[in-house]
Amino acid sequence: MSDAATCETPLLTRFKIRLDGTTVPIATVGQAYQFLTRLSSVEWMEFRSSHEDAVNWLARAAGNAMLTVPATNAVRALFVSAKLL
Repeated sequence: MSDAATCETPLLTRFKIRLDGTTVPIATVGQAYQFLTRLSSVEWMEFRSSHEDAVNWLARAAGNAMLTVPATNAVRALFVSAKLL
């Protein structure tokens, strides 16, 4: 497990994603990172570029809390393009 997956740094926005009838709350860098990396790459294939950007920003934000703004923006952009928000 990477440091990003266990990071407790809060994102600027709390996301509530509805997935298969279950609401998944995402409030920290670690929760977002786990959500984005837990699913297989095939499920994110259509949004590959946005997915890679979000995962990279989250990994960087895990080491530097100042990067939570671009990480949050990248996660939001991915969720919007995937119609999860």
